[in-house]
Amino acid sequence: MDCSEGTNTDRSARGRTVGHDDSPGAAPRASHVTSRALFRGAELLHIEHEGQTYILRKTRQGKLILNK
Repeated sequence: MDCSEGTNTDRSARGRTVGHDDSPGAAPRASHVTSRALFRGAELLHIEHEGQTYILRKTRQGKLILNK
């Protein structure tokens, strides 16, 4: 199945919108960002989502854990 039907899919995903719809006023369905860009050297990242705060943290093994 071709994933690009009806949308433009950027397979390189270098900080660009992925799987976006070109119709006027359409919001991107997905975007790409590296964890390095998000954390900027920190070990914890506080994320506010719909009035709730979540903590994204890196483990010593390089995994990511999201807690409320």
